[in-house]
Amino acid sequence: MTTASLESSHPSADKRLKMLDATMKRHQYQQDALIEILHKAQELYGYLENDLLLYIAHELKLPPSRVYGVATFYHLFSLAPQGVHSCIVCTGTACYVKGAQAILANVEKVAYIRAGETTANHQLSLLTARCLGACGIAPAVVFDGTVLGNQTPESVCNHVQGWLQHGTD
Repeated sequence: MTTASLESSHPSADKRLKMLDATMKRHQYQQDALIEILHKAQELYGYLENDLLLYIAHELKLPPSRVYGVATFYHLFSLAPQGVHSCIVCTGTACYVKGAQAILANVEKVAYIRAGETTANHQLSLLTARCLGACGIAPAVVFDGTVLGNQTPESVCNHVQGWLQHGTD
């Protein structure tokens, strides 16, 4: 999708872009509404593709570097399509000391992806977080929004393998 295709498809061909435009209009194209607008864009499209970021930058009269910087700073924004399932390994100090790196390495090996990537069958996105704030149950991992503590490389891989096998059915 290019910026030209975004604009040429607007408004009749792509209702998502019409809804995004309505959000920007509601915020009066104010630059300080960028985070809210990015949230709406991700909700509508599933992720923030470069052309979509450029479109938002153009509409808000912001430098593309500022929009990209905000989108990459906050971990809730995604610049690539996400998998059906997500596994977020906490890499904060307590989790790191208690084996987060071994958990991460094991999942990368089993899923054939690296942190920040999604499997080819789009079943799993492997992510990291600097700290989940669950230090008392370290190492902690978030599976599809559910935080589980005291994880091991084996327990996490067992959980993830079910998702990976499901995608091959």
